[in-house]
Amino acid sequence: MIRSNHYDAAFEAWLREHRLPYVAVDESKRALLTRQSIKSPDFLVQSPRLGRIVVDVKGRKQEIGSQVRRWENWATEDDLSSLDAWEAIFGAQFKSLLVFAYELSDQTEDAEQPLMLEFRGRRYSFHGVWASDYRQAMRQRSSQWETVWVPSAAYRQLRFPLTLLFQEPAVIEEPSFA
Repeated sequence: MIRSNHYDAAFEAWLREHRLPYVAVDESKRALLTRQSIKSPDFLVQSPRLGRIVVDVKGRKQEIGSQVRRWENWATEDDLSSLDAWEAIFGAQFKSLLVFAYELSDQTEDAEQPLMLEFRGRRYSFHGVWASDYRQAMRQRSSQWETVWVPSAAYRQLRFPLTLLFQEPAVIEEPSFA
């Protein structure tokens, strides 16, 4: 997490508002694993519904009337390979999540992109995509910049509102054989 990054700070405020346990990771230094540099995640989060999550926040600004940029969701190949590495390091109980933090203009709030947080004079909506799902649907955006993206239709199907993170899991009753 980079505290000067308003998207990271807004996501942290959202986690606090919903009282989700988390650890903010200092992103200023990359971790070294067997002589290989790995990008640090932004947060480690414990969700009552989804378990332990390794989070990388991707901030995007939403412009009014811009259908092309509406679901801007690009990431770097390094983001995804680093998330994969952390998932392997932490083990099966952790799952990697890309959190797309959208800064909304005054006019961009709607049913698809609800206002989830007002923070420091800005408005945000947060959506998550599991890194494994993102990887399966991604396309190369720029070979020079090593960036990838998911087409809008697929992204709409893969993403979910982060309200799922703080919902209690559904209770499944055991069948009675008496």
